[in-house]
Amino acid sequence: MAFPIDRGRRLRSNPAIRRMVRENQVSVDDLIYPLFVAEGEGIKKEISSMPGIYQMSIEHIVTECEKLKALGVPSVILFGIPEHKDAMGSQAYDKHGVIQNTIRAIKHEVPEMYVITDVCMCEYTDHGHCGIIKNNDVDNDETLKYLALEALSHVEAGADMVAPSDMMDGRIITIRDILDGNGYHNIPIMSYAVKYSSAFYGPFREAAESTPAFGDRKTYQMDPANRREALREAMTDVEEGADILMVKPGLPYLDIIRELADNFDKPIAAYNVSGEYAMVHAAAQRGWLDYEKVMFESLLSMKRAGAKLILTYFAKDAARLL
Repeated sequence: MAFPIDRGRRLRSNPAIRRMVRENQVSVDDLIYPLFVAEGEGIKKEISSMPGIYQMSIEHIVTECEKLKALGVPSVILFGIPEHKDAMGSQAYDKHGVIQNTIRAIKHEVPEMYVITDVCMCEYTDHGHCGIIKNNDVDNDETLKYLALEALSHVEAGADMVAPSDMMDGRIITIRDILDGNGYHNIPIMSYAVKYSSAFYGPFREAAESTPAFGDRKTYQMDPANRREALREAMTDVEEGADILMVKPGLPYLDIIRELADNFDKPIAAYNVSGEYAMVHAAAQRGWLDYEKVMFESLLSMKRAGAKLILTYFAKDAARLL
């Protein structure tokens, strides 16, 4: 049909009809809130590049989970900051490590909170890389053993889901095997299936204290130029047993979210990363952008691209407004 018969503005004429025909919307049920757990007591330290986001000791994490529950946010993902780091990242898989103890505390005080754990070693190694170093690089196969132990220790402590973020080849099947072998057949794996070597992670490095002591992560995280590689990575993880596929970062890779949504019959998650959060806050503080409108437009873009779940530091603010 041609104008004047077809008039798109008819369905935009007032708020009621716009809501009625809206194709996508952000729900509080879509949101997963990242939390940074610092080992010790009485710790609540704001991240300088991420206003409103803190490193917190366990008692504050529990309080935060109680607030999130009241807001309707269903899930958190935990990142640990241990007091002691070593070359083997031994605190990552310690049964009484900071994350393992945090899981128990949350499940005791806020049992309804769905607890996801980041499975990686960068927060726990003294060199800041995501695995065991040999010949000045991360040894893929040796690292798999420790990632599997880390995932198992999280689940034994009560985690509802594990989310390996390391980008080692074979990590999903290795984790699936150790979980199944110990009777945890029903624990899902949310794979950081498509994780790019991105400059948008800068504020996270401060929050998780995980900046590499040498080199970078380009030998295991993906080249931002590559699209088809994302499909190969996702396919491998599906074949190895991943239940949810994540794309990280979110906004610069909306096309990749769409590719995965179109090609895989699995829920797609998007990580609205620290750099994206920091940019919106910085511009809003200067009066250049409307914080709430840009926040929701950003989250909505990920839903429109095909994400079912969004890991975002905006979760609390979005939930309050929703």
